[in-house]
Amino acid sequence: MKMKKFINDPENLTPELLEGFAEAHKDLVRLGDERMVINRKLDEADRVTIVTQGGSGHEPAISGFVGEGMVDISVVGDVFAAPGPKACVDAIKMADKGKGVLYIVLNHAGDMLTGNMTMKKCAKEGLNVVKVVTQEDIANAPRSNADDRRGLVGCIPTYKIAGAAAAEGKSLEEVAAVAQRFADNMATLAVAVNGATHPATGSLLADLGEDEMEIGMGQHGEGGGGRQPMKSADETAKIMLDGLLADLDIKDGEKIMLILNGTGATTLMELFIVYRKCVSYLKEKNIEIVANYVGELLTVQEQAGFQMFMARMDDELLHYWNAPCNTPYMKK
Repeated sequence: MKMKKFINDPENLTPELLEGFAEAHKDLVRLGDERMVINRKLDEADRVTIVTQGGSGHEPAISGFVGEGMVDISVVGDVFAAPGPKACVDAIKMADKGKGVLYIVLNHAGDMLTGNMTMKKCAKEGLNVVKVVTQEDIANAPRSNADDRRGLVGCIPTYKIAGAAAAEGKSLEEVAAVAQRFADNMATLAVAVNGATHPATGSLLADLGEDEMEIGMGQHGEGGGGRQPMKSADETAKIMLDGLLADLDIKDGEKIMLILNGTGATTLMELFIVYRKCVSYLKEKNIEIVANYVGELLTVQEQAGFQMFMARMDDELLHYWNAPCNTPYMKK
């Protein structure tokens, strides 16, 4: 089937989308050199600042969370591709206002290659930067081998938690410790019923049968090993919740954050039906949802499905989650 998208030259996808994004949110962000999306108030920042990176094609992530209380600079790569390390080093230099920089990287091969090279260059130049990696996909590696876990939607609440700690004047070591503690206590599981297409080439990222779904599919159509016949919203919710609760070893009486992130072609109707079951199922287990989000934070073009994210919460993390922020796609 011919791909139908409102685009111009596929070679210009990323610069054109960034130009439009920056114009749409010019009160909050500006577009810099090397495909950087920059917090309009960065020059006023007398605090730890936050830099992140990632490919385009997942809007509103990641640049949609640049602004007050979250990310200061997002370095954007081509569609589904990491940016180069030079741009990331330049972003870290620009972001540093004397208090150091937290550098948040999602665990994907290209992003990690860029992230590791960036940190080596920063060390050579004596820059004050700490890297935190988000790696919470429970489908492709056990918790005992968490370094092999893919980074999914968990980067977004990590930005929020870290950004709030920075805004309150915490040191770089303190901000990094809070972000790492949150990252160590989060887990995500994705499900897809239809794959996406690459917007530049039209190639299909994943092909599922008419009555199939796959639990554990990665951000770019990577297999998760959970291909099975299509199930109802309630059945799917229980399967996914059981996996996340087991991975995090959540006990009776604990408090959690729960996010349902639509991946592009799943309706809010479906997400709310799934969320309804999540609430009742967790109540049965005496597990309290103290923080939540239902909607689209990180998409995969028109992939049909969602990512279910869970994190163990405490009073400090909840305080940071509820703290003020003002970004294009998250405001508190």
